[in-house]
Amino acid sequence: MDNTRSFLRQRGLLLSDDVTLPASEVRFPDGGQYRVEIPSVEGPDVMAAVIEEAQRRGVPLHRLSQGSGGLLTTQGELADLAGMGAAHSVEVSLFVRPLAGWGIGAGALAPLGTSAAQARGADQLVHNLEDLRRMTDAGLRGALITDLGVLEAAALMRSEGELPPRVRFKGSVQMGLSNPVSIGMGARCGLDSYNVPPDLTVAHLAEIRARTDMPLDIYIESPDDVGGFVRYYEIAEIVRVAAPVYLKFGVRNAPGLYPSGAHLRDTAVALGRERVRRADIGLEFLRRYYPDAVASAPGAPDLGIPEISERAVVA
Repeated sequence: MDNTRSFLRQRGLLLSDDVTLPASEVRFPDGGQYRVEIPSVEGPDVMAAVIEEAQRRGVPLHRLSQGSGGLLTTQGELADLAGMGAAHSVEVSLFVRPLAGWGIGAGALAPLGTSAAQARGADQLVHNLEDLRRMTDAGLRGALITDLGVLEAAALMRSEGELPPRVRFKGSVQMGLSNPVSIGMGARCGLDSYNVPPDLTVAHLAEIRARTDMPLDIYIESPDDVGGFVRYYEIAEIVRVAAPVYLKFGVRNAPGLYPSGAHLRDTAVALGRERVRRADIGLEFLRRYYPDAVASAPGAPDLGIPEISERAVVA
């Protein structure tokens, strides 16, 4: 973009130089600066469509995430997701539920209620951890967590062998940690990556990167219910300043899918394909404005790639 900035500056239309933020020197273990995540992959049918579309477009897939969670996924479907993830060397990260917003507590529905994404009471804490056991029993090695208490307990279970050592904990955007200190606290509690709020500026991301080496998950296009922001022209600077990053591609002007099911199948499949198309657009912008950016290798060993589990009970 330097030529355009120079043109405007010479004609007095751009009055000040941009403040150049420091480039991140942190990398994924394989040396990559960025990976691609497709969110809202709601079940095996959507996953199959996303993989097919990515192969057709040449879009690399490192992680697929799903919002309905293990709670509303049959054991057979969990096994199917794990099998496809293992076959294509892609991490599959499912939401850990239930949370207050899906429970009977009225606080989550109040005008100023802030508890919808939290585990309400000890029972929901146990239910979340049981959801984790059920998913990992099916071979999945990625979990999407919103509650710090669930995270700390899950990390303890992982360290003591109650959960597989390779399970990866991804902090949801609904966790809401928004500054370098709180995000550093999330990393200390056991997060392996964190989905920052989608309205953080590039300068905010640089401040966070100065505090932690943990990979950040960053929406380049976010769905309407978390802001509906479109940041394709920032993608190169985001990678340069905040690496290592998972680049996430949602879709604006899209209906909600959670909890998903057969009644939303066609919409979920169509949106899965469109998210891959959005990723194709984003990677084109990245190649144009940061051609030296390094993609992480497909199937990198630190990913939470599923394992075919002998404990899976297929219905």
